[in-house]
Amino acid sequence: MSEQHISSAFDQELEAIQAKIMKMGGLVEKAIYDAARSLELRDIELAEEVRQRDRAIDGLEEDINQDTARLIALRAPAASDLRLVLSVIKIAGNLERIGDYAKNMAKRTGVLNELPAINGSPSSLRRMAKEVQIMLSSALDAYIQRDIELAYEVLHRDHDVDQMYNALFREFITFMMEDPRNITPCMHLHFMAKNTERMGDHVTNIAEQVIYFVTGELPDEARPKGDQTSVDPEAAAPA
Repeated sequence: MSEQHISSAFDQELEAIQAKIMKMGGLVEKAIYDAARSLELRDIELAEEVRQRDRAIDGLEEDINQDTARLIALRAPAASDLRLVLSVIKIAGNLERIGDYAKNMAKRTGVLNELPAINGSPSSLRRMAKEVQIMLSSALDAYIQRDIELAYEVLHRDHDVDQMYNALFREFITFMMEDPRNITPCMHLHFMAKNTERMGDHVTNIAEQVIYFVTGELPDEARPKGDQTSVDPEAAAPA
């Protein structure tokens, strides 16, 4: 096979993989939105849909990993192309983790429906999740457009998500101090808030991968972090 044919086949296969990345990204965006909405509306059926749809997200990650492994083995991509392929694998992994956090949020909706409502908190969580959803959409746009300026914007917007988390954390502490009956629902809500904050971290990982495969280097500046709580970042990680 000629070099031109090999290049053409590589481009076609890579395009098919990138289409799966975008499909996966769309499913993850919807999972974030629906998980937060199910909490706000106390909608058990919608929460269950989020949990069930996570299987499709996991399946796409498996397909992408298999496709990229085959692409590397058969096409032996050059350095710049290999960098892109490796970035795709990492982006898919981060999308899968975000989907897991959304699924974990949905799991707690049913439990919270049996507990005293904490006024205002579900709406605050929905706004925080919406910010993460917008960040993810921008990160995926940056990936498609090879736009490192947009990717850097995503990195800096994670600070806003951290600040939202800090505010919610303080709010939950206040509610628990005011009434011991609020302790259990506030603990569940806190884990959901932490899951959402961690989603933002994984979105910034995607933005960093965009910068890496466009420039060949990861960002020099330290990622701005605004989480001022003492909670272990992995405390709310999916099981």
